[in-house]
Amino acid sequence: MLTTMMEPQLLGWLSPLVISVVLVISVFAFYGLLVKTRRNSNKLDSTTSKIHHDRTVTSTVGSLNVNGGDTVSDVIVVGAGVAGSALAYTLGKDNRRVHVIERDLSEPDRIVGELLQPGGYLKLLELGIEDCVEEIDAQRVYGYALFKNGKRIRLAYPLEKFHTDVSGRSFHNGRFIQRMREKAASLPNVQLEQGTVVSLLEENGTIKGVRYKNKAGEESTAFAALTIVCDGCFSNLRRSLCNPQVDVPSCFVGLVLENCNLPYANHGHVVLADPSPILMYPISSTEVRCLVDVPGQKVPSIANGEMENYLKTVVAPQMPHEVYDSFIAAVNKGNIKSMPNRSMPASPYPTPGALLMGDAFNMRHPLTGGGMTVALSDIVVLRNLLRPLRDLSDGSSLCKYLESFYTLRKPVASTINTLANALYKVFCSSKDEARNEMREACFDYLSLGGMCTSGPVSLLSGLNPRPLTLVCHFFAVAVYGVIRLLIPFPSPKRMWLGAKLISGASGIIFPIIKAEGVRQMFFPATVPAYYRAPPVKGETKCS
Repeated sequence: MLTTMMEPQLLGWLSPLVISVVLVISVFAFYGLLVKTRRNSNKLDSTTSKIHHDRTVTSTVGSLNVNGGDTVSDVIVVGAGVAGSALAYTLGKDNRRVHVIERDLSEPDRIVGELLQPGGYLKLLELGIEDCVEEIDAQRVYGYALFKNGKRIRLAYPLEKFHTDVSGRSFHNGRFIQRMREKAASLPNVQLEQGTVVSLLEENGTIKGVRYKNKAGEESTAFAALTIVCDGCFSNLRRSLCNPQVDVPSCFVGLVLENCNLPYANHGHVVLADPSPILMYPISSTEVRCLVDVPGQKVPSIANGEMENYLKTVVAPQMPHEVYDSFIAAVNKGNIKSMPNRSMPASPYPTPGALLMGDAFNMRHPLTGGGMTVALSDIVVLRNLLRPLRDLSDGSSLCKYLESFYTLRKPVASTINTLANALYKVFCSSKDEARNEMREACFDYLSLGGMCTSGPVSLLSGLNPRPLTLVCHFFAVAVYGVIRLLIPFPSPKRMWLGAKLISGASGIIFPIIKAEGVRQMFFPATVPAYYRAPPVKGETKCS
């Protein structure tokens, strides 16, 4: 009772105090990481150079003849998913000759890539492709609802300052991609072709194009000044262009709930279940996507009925009562799919003539639905960098110039990546009492209202992707959890638990930030590539 009475009073002085404390902690922590990173920079540079030299080159050719019957374009885009299709249209609209090669042009059937945050919708507007969410029965999304142990809260997106059309959108992934492909193919200078890219073509360290098998199975080559690889999370080309460090923390098990009335219409729903979260959101006017997170890389077998039993006995009892019957009906129907959730920080090799984008380049846990927002934001950055250039033929100079892409994208991309990976760890249940206290504190912190709600939700929605804001709120949750433990009477056990909570919070977020790159994430203006000017002839070659 006393704790309940004191919490509103506590909030009045908690926010400025927490922000001040967090800023001090963050500055010292980041300084330490930055010093350590800089001490190792020379060693990393030499190692990267060696790796880049020794990496497996998918195809090396002596002298490429582009005057035969082979296709020659300004840009080759490998993959026509969300990133590839949007990129092809964007570059095509800027009068580039774009050749898109996609393994399968039929409508995809996926269980992720179905929720576009408001920040991602703003990027659609900026790219002029917002009509791709029309005529596919897409649903507007205005926020989230959180459920935990019988308690529930609604978290609205802070959309007050935006046009009424701005909101999240949820839809069938395949329908959205087909609309994007149609949009790209509508431009006369964009060629969309079905084919499987076998290898990159390299000459004297510069990527000149690709070798691929067309729809008829015939091997062909295509050449371009710039090849952009967007072939998704299962990319077979990324190893030539980056140092992939893929982590698979969990798998999603997906079902479609039909004629299901969610507790909060036009909202995403997150159930903080045991052992890990459950997501639900509408993907059409009659269907709701349900994603059950299963920790680890293996899921119960669907074929022998283990999965059905797991969903009915472990998951169903934790679902909101409003959706229980629809969930059981979906399980009985048997259309259950699964896929691994991958996380991979961006770690590119600057390669003349080539660039990585989308999930082939950078992934985060899909819990927050931030993947499409990152991809579309990256396309805006790249478009703005390429617009001043009419000639892309000097691969070495272009490579050096496009190093700025990796810096300019960082504040937005790394904020969304860090939030997704950190929030997943916080939302999972644990045998560690301190981790469970952090989970409880996060739920209660979001329930406080004011900036304690709007700040984290603005990060989640992609409307305010600022790294320092993320760190401040993350540690504000941790400090709030400690204060909850110490009120009304601190004890040695509670103080020790509070110390473990702070330590655990640091152990969650700092490794993620370090993998993203402290300097590029928080201090991009200190990176020389931040100021790169468009190349001119005679500029120094890229090493």
